[in-house]
Amino acid sequence: MKKDIAVPAPCMTTLFERILLGEIPSHEVAKGEGWYAFLDIFPRREGHTLVIPTRPVQRLAELTPEEGAQLMLGITAVQRRLGSRFGTTDFTVCLHDGPLAGQEVPHVHVHVLPRTAGDGGGTLMAMWPTPSAGEPDHARLGALAAELREAV
Repeated sequence: MKKDIAVPAPCMTTLFERILLGEIPSHEVAKGEGWYAFLDIFPRREGHTLVIPTRPVQRLAELTPEEGAQLMLGITAVQRRLGSRFGTTDFTVCLHDGPLAGQEVPHVHVHVLPRTAGDGGGTLMAMWPTPSAGEPDHARLGALAAELREAV
């Protein structure tokens, strides 16, 4: 699959750009305007699919609103395909936005994993246990929410 993508001259071409350019193979699941989906070559479970924007950007905030909407359409299209194949309507949908968040390939990519009973999937709390079992600090949460509403 060869796509026309814009690669800035001083940048290194990422693994996903090489896939989009057809330089290395991928196992396509689906594609649409502004997005491409393929199977993860080291899946966490069968059907583990990556959905990427066709324009190479590292962070979600770098996508235009239109590109973000296209990416979401790609994610839901992949969910429908996986749901049909695996007989489920439950999915883990995950994005690591930047290296400190665990992003290993500097190109936005969304992991979509079909979930079925007993496959080891779990809640957010199972993945990241609550640091304390005390009462929520509503004053602190309210102050942070107010700051975030004012942020650009």
